[in-house]
Amino acid sequence: MKTTRLLILTIVIALNTVFAQENMVNDDTQTAERPCLELPRIQVIPIKETRTGRQYELYIKLPEGYSENNDIQYPVIYFTDAMWHVEILFGSAEYIVEEAILVGVSWQKDIDENLKKEVGAHASRFRDYSIRKSDNPENQAKYQYGKAGNHLAFIRNDVIRYVESNYRTAPDNRSYFGYSMGGTFGAYILLAQPDTFKNYMLGSPSLRGISELESNTALKRKDLNANVFISVGALEESYIGRIEDFVSGLKNRNYPNLSLTHVVIESADHGRAFPMTAVRSMYWLSDLIKE
Repeated sequence: MKTTRLLILTIVIALNTVFAQENMVNDDTQTAERPCLELPRIQVIPIKETRTGRQYELYIKLPEGYSENNDIQYPVIYFTDAMWHVEILFGSAEYIVEEAILVGVSWQKDIDENLKKEVGAHASRFRDYSIRKSDNPENQAKYQYGKAGNHLAFIRNDVIRYVESNYRTAPDNRSYFGYSMGGTFGAYILLAQPDTFKNYMLGSPSLRGISELESNTALKRKDLNANVFISVGALEESYIGRIEDFVSGLKNRNYPNLSLTHVVIESADHGRAFPMTAVRSMYWLSDLIKE
């Protein structure tokens, strides 16, 4: 039954996306200034990184009925790459998790305009989600790789602090979702400051630079108190080995309070693994939140 519901939800989300794209292409009776659809119950909150002054946005969705009962404290699901993930995560959570606040963290909004034109609005993710610097000096100067520690400080000191100061949250029940580089960033958080979140959903992380960090942090701790969902597409050959090594390494530490779920998405490459990862991780999370 759960598998059938998962499949239906994934198809519905995919069809909605295709329908919207076809309308944009085929409807030439409208002008370029047509109104945009606004998702219900979404708050867009500008937020500044205290340390650098960089500008970001939070996309916050409150559960239905949030304003009706002031006694409930809600778990919060944080996710990166917000503009790419907002629709499928908000949609799947609406059906599966329901009683949770969702917080999407945008890319840097005031990024250098020349870099934005060349790379895209997502240019800051290469700096914010990466663990190590590039060996290529030109690329390093351009993208500023390896600043995940700074972005984690922003998440902890600015984003989480804002959310927990302004909404009724359960601070001991935070979750994180990240895909691809966002998944690698989540693995970094898990190892560097695991108390940031209780539940980690890591989709197809590349995990470059993680093994050394994992070895170093393992020497300093006797336990890792977290629930971890990590997935990869069956066709992602360049990812599978690193992910299997990462999972095996964590299991071999025998942390008493670490729960690991490793999922392989059948017949999926990096792009096709994403929607199934989003939906399956939400099912996984819903069971934890209900406990």
